[in-house]
Amino acid sequence: MPRTDLAPADALPNDTLAVRIEHAPGRTSIALAGRLSIDSVGPRWDEITSAVRRGTAESVVADGSAIRFCDGAGIGLLVEIDRLARKRGAAATFEGLPEDLRSLLDRALLEGSGESDEHAPGFVVQVGRAASQILGDLRQLIAFLGHLLMALGWALAHPHRIRWRDVLLTCEKAGANAVPVVCLLGFLMGLIISFQSAGQLQALGVESTIPMLMAFAMVRELGPLVTAIILAGRSGSAFAAELGTMKVTEELNALTTLGVDPVRFLVVPRLLAAMVMTPLLSIFATLFGLAGGYIIMASLGYGLPFYVNEVLRAVDWVDFAGGLFKAVVFAFLVAAVGCVRGFQTRSGPGAVGDSTTRAVVTGIVLIVVADGILGVTFFYLGV
Repeated sequence: MPRTDLAPADALPNDTLAVRIEHAPGRTSIALAGRLSIDSVGPRWDEITSAVRRGTAESVVADGSAIRFCDGAGIGLLVEIDRLARKRGAAATFEGLPEDLRSLLDRALLEGSGESDEHAPGFVVQVGRAASQILGDLRQLIAFLGHLLMALGWALAHPHRIRWRDVLLTCEKAGANAVPVVCLLGFLMGLIISFQSAGQLQALGVESTIPMLMAFAMVRELGPLVTAIILAGRSGSAFAAELGTMKVTEELNALTTLGVDPVRFLVVPRLLAAMVMTPLLSIFATLFGLAGGYIIMASLGYGLPFYVNEVLRAVDWVDFAGGLFKAVVFAFLVAAVGCVRGFQTRSGPGAVGDSTTRAVVTGIVLIVVADGILGVTFFYLGV
């Protein structure tokens, strides 16, 4: 507890607190003398706080010029006087406090301590605050994307300045290590879609169209989409956690102090690795999704040559290129969002976890939005 010896403690017996309370028009005066210690404050606590709580004066003045000793319990009493006075709309003033005790009290007093007793903001205010936060966050994201595009252009103009070792290491973490889970989810996705479709199409006698359905779904849509969602949950969160930890430990500030641009030094290698590996992962997801679809076709009595020929007849290289282009766009968004959330990490024990969560959520939302925009664009372009 904070403890301050203000003067010789022999004016009053040990652990003695003298209190004088006076009520005057518009003013309640509380004079404290002696020792404000844990032993002396307790017996007089209710008496003092009741005088403040039940008073009707517009100001409460606490005179501490005769205080000889004060510990944490005494500071707590002074803070409670201030809180109760503010709660009923009165002004609390402390007079005669020595400089050291005044300093301790100023640190203990919390601005806005009566906010919990105020009315909650209305619905319109809450909506306005939420909209303002969303717009501010969107502005920061757009500004970071602009900075990132400039850094990416610099990297392409100076390839020898790129930290290729970090690029390869990130390719291994975000790409090679993700192959098993991407293949598994792609296979299960193809298996489930073909199984769910087989019953309805077989009832109509058109189960032979399952290969065409699987080709369109996996090549143009689900292959890149599933891969991007896995990237957001696996690598986007890792980027946010890594950079967020560096932000908390002030390593990013150290880089800036040394004249190193953190975006060029840390973000560009991660972005390049994600944009290179995501299309490759998308190919794996597509192939294993088509393999899952063949399992159902084989159970219906169709052979592998028929399935392969129908898939090749349904899609061409334009569809394949469109899927890869989607994967590149999704990778750019996921990597950029993961890095910007890492840079936005605040201080505190849960700051890195919050940044990781925001990176995953924002990444998935942007993936879905970008997928819709690209789908409409491809439709009008006739692709």
